[in-house]
Parts: sequence; structure tokens; C-alpha cells
Amino acid sequence: MKYSVSMEIALPRERVAQLLADPAQLPMWLRGLVLHEPLSGTHGQVGTVSRVVLQMGSQKMEATETVTRREPVDLRGIPSESVVLFEREIVGGGMWSVTRDRLTEAGPQTTLWESENEYRFSGVLMRLVGLLMPGAFRKQSRQHMLDFKAFAEQGQDVRDARA
Repeated sequence: MKYSVSMEIALPRERVAQLLADPAQLPMWLRGLVLHEPLSGTHGQVGTVSRVVLQMGSQKMEATETVTRREPVDLRGIPSESVVLFEREIVGGGMWSVTRDRLTEAGPQTTLWESENEYRFSGVLMRLVGLLMPGAFRKQSRQHMLDFKAFAEQGQDVRDARA
């Protein structure tokens, strides 16, 4: 299953890239994040492998995330014609996925965030989930992007909504 989601963020591309790459910011916008810890490497750098635990309702999902691509490596002084690219592979619970996030300058104070997502499933149950609920994956990706947008533009923390 493949799909793309995109959205504009009312911040300069360099700032959006910094916020997305900062591990300290993840709990503020990544809804359901319980744990994101590097097992090897440095957070956000190519080759880094991390353990990720997400809680979605009563379901807990554990996976391994590997950063497979990041361009440019240094986010300072990105030329306006450049595209910032983050790519990561996630494996766990009968699922393999890759996400390619592209940040392009849409204006002096606006960034276009495009996210391409691909999923593959193994096991009867996960294959059924993939076949019967493809919209749930797109909806979750969009929700993560909306949460990031609210955090980046207005400082909203998803943990405040848990009350």
C-alpha cells in the first residue's frame, strides 16, 4: 500500500526541519509516543536504529526505526532551491514501512511538507488490516502532520489533550 499526504506549515523550511529533527520535540507532537530511544547511532542521523513504542488506544505497538536518508545533513544555511529530505524505515508487528518526508520552500515563511508512505504486511491478521483499513493509515499520517503543524505554529502539545 502506498499513499502521499501533504500540508503547508507557516514557518520557514529551516525551522520546520529543525523541529522535525529534534528528539526533544517528538513527544509534543507525535501522538501516542511512549518511547523513542536510539539503540545505535545518534538520533536523526543516517544509520541510526531506534526503538519506538506507540500507544494507540488500548493497542501498544513496538517497532524498530532506521534512518535511511537525510539530506542535507547540516540543516543550517540550506539554499532556497534545496529540498530537505528525511527517510526512515520502520519494522515491527507484521509490518514494514518506509516514509519519505520532503520539505520545500513554498514561500519566505511557508514550508510544504510532503510525506510519501509505503507499507507491506506479513501474517494473515496484518494483511487483513492492510486490505480492510487502508484509510486508517492515511488518516493517522495526516493526524501526525496536523499535530506537528499545531505544535510548530501555535505551540500546542498533544499531551495537553489527554485530560
